[in-house]
Amino acid sequence: MNRPSTLVIVRHAESERNRAKMGKTYFADDEARREVKGIPDHNISLTTEGKAHAIKTGVYLKKRFGTFDYAYHSGYARTIQTLNGLLSCYIKKEFKRIQVRQNPFIRERDAGFTYEMTMHEAETNFPWLKAYWETVGGFFAQPPGGESLAQVVQRVYMFLNMLFRDRAGEKILVVTHGGTIRVLRFILEHWTYERALKWPPGQTPANCGITVYQYDSRQKRLVLKEYNTLCK
Repeated sequence: MNRPSTLVIVRHAESERNRAKMGKTYFADDEARREVKGIPDHNISLTTEGKAHAIKTGVYLKKRFGTFDYAYHSGYARTIQTLNGLLSCYIKKEFKRIQVRQNPFIRERDAGFTYEMTMHEAETNFPWLKAYWETVGGFFAQPPGGESLAQVVQRVYMFLNMLFRDRAGEKILVVTHGGTIRVLRFILEHWTYERALKWPPGQTPANCGITVYQYDSRQKRLVLKEYNTLCK
């Protein structure tokens, strides 16, 4: 076996920024961004509801998968807080067995100059951006000053290569971000570029959504078993 035996990927729980943006690319207006204005992406915290959801999801994960060998987070506050919630149900002896690691290669995609902009501000400052995005597509298009998902692939490849090299046969938990999950699926499932351009309707990663890969000895690779499961 040259892969982890089980790879469980969880998107972070609801963050303050998730709530402020309400699923939109940009803030609706200045009032919508007021609570998170001036906070860099890596310091955005979970909401109270998000913290509770992470704890509930942790109970579900422990019941299904037992104790993990390694647990990775991106170093962003929302993934650290989510992982803390996920692991809070383990007793001290179990918790000590789980090696927790930060890995910046699985951080969120850099949004660039539009990070704090409202829709009106983005359209005013970058009037060409909408047409550019529609032409190039959501996988290759690069936000002004930020990263395309195709660029994120480069660092996620390095993360996966580390797992394949150092974590063969082990049970791994990864807490990361929505854009990173799309890239992980692109790599692990050998997606075409066309498949990776955007999420199909209803397929956007949910907060605390669980994605599971298991090693298949016949195919000699990690195979997707479920995607975006939410604990009951």
